[in-house]
Amino acid sequence: MTSLDKPTDREPTGQDGQDVTDKSVTEAALFEAFGGVRGMVETVLPGLLFVSIFTVNKDLHMSAIAALAVSLVLVAVRLVMKGTIKHAFSGVFGVAFGVVFAMMTGNAKDFYLPGMLYTLGLALAYIVTTLCGVPLIGLILGPVFKENLSWRTRNPGRKKAYGKASWAWGLILLAKCAILFPLYWWGDTTQFGWVLVALKIPPFLLAVWLTWVFLAKAPAPIDVFAEMEEAERQKEADREQAEAARAEGGARHRREA
Repeated sequence: MTSLDKPTDREPTGQDGQDVTDKSVTEAALFEAFGGVRGMVETVLPGLLFVSIFTVNKDLHMSAIAALAVSLVLVAVRLVMKGTIKHAFSGVFGVAFGVVFAMMTGNAKDFYLPGMLYTLGLALAYIVTTLCGVPLIGLILGPVFKENLSWRTRNPGRKKAYGKASWAWGLILLAKCAILFPLYWWGDTTQFGWVLVALKIPPFLLAVWLTWVFLAKAPAPIDVFAEMEEAERQKEADREQAEAARAEGGARHRREA
């Protein structure tokens, strides 16, 4: 059991305790948003299987079918265990597009091309949305932290942290693309595949860690769901109070009559 899912024995107290709570919440939210260890396995395994088989026998069809098959197995496991399947499904779609590209061109490198284009697009999305004042990482994590878009106008410190995190994601992914695209054009197919697999997890972990660092130092999120629930409770209390006042007024009127 990791620090992200292990229950605490007692509630922390004081400023240090609050910092521990905030950091734990941030860890758990990032773990949920990005899929955790299983999500990383589901991301790496199809590509690893593809390049392993292709390295041994240079059989594009067998490599592609094996990669697609293991992706489907991972989704089936998620369904059986009644877990969140969005990460597994995204992996299936990515692998399926790669298989189609590779089969159409007959080039094993094209198995990785859709994922590379997605990474480049995602990097640009992080940078462009940050420049526009709506950092993408905030749009992703806002619902996870139950703050939605309140950070844009009501929590400037948190918006700044989301901006820094989005810059980190964008630049890290661009650096990854700067390594992979030249290899795609000029590198050996097998070597390119192993480099790509090797670059699956480390940049991701670096980006997640930097996001945690920035958010751990940021102001706490504003729980807009709790605010809405409180507003609804207050509205209900006001309604009951008004009804009680009307009933009391009616009773007083009858006594005076």
